[in-house]
Amino acid sequence: MTTGTPSPVAGTPFPSARPLDAAEQELLAAATRTIDAATDRTTPEADGLHTVGAAVLDGEGRVHIGVNLYHFTGGPCAELVALGAARANGARRVAAIVAVGDLGRGVLAPCGRDRQVLVDHHPGCRVLVPGPDGGEPVSVQVADLLPGAYRSSTAVEENPGHDH
Repeated sequence: MTTGTPSPVAGTPFPSARPLDAAEQELLAAATRTIDAATDRTTPEADGLHTVGAAVLDGEGRVHIGVNLYHFTGGPCAELVALGAARANGARRVAAIVAVGDLGRGVLAPCGRDRQVLVDHHPGCRVLVPGPDGGEPVSVQVADLLPGAYRSSTAVEENPGHDH
């Protein structure tokens, strides 16, 4: 993904934070296009079933997309839908992931459940999160988002050939 070592980003609590590289910028654009096409709300106050879009960059450089499906019982987050789409299309390793809110809300940090899934199944991936003070998004290692994470018995070590 990155050809050089981008400089760290000041003002962020994440040690691995860096500006987005070209592939991550395209990933962000894909997630934005996805939610712009899929949202079913016209105002922030309206209810909607699809309010977040996500995009996954796999280890082969392919982009996979998904949207959330809101339901009062706890529907799937956009990130999990995109991860499932990636796997359904043969992806074994996730290099990066991003979620974007509808109605121009921009990059959203993953919820705790998504962070745990990423740490357990894709511990080497990068996650795009809002930058300091709502500025430009930054790319961070998933481990920065869940320090001291619990590792479940189903957690995997990052392995491009792993069939999980």
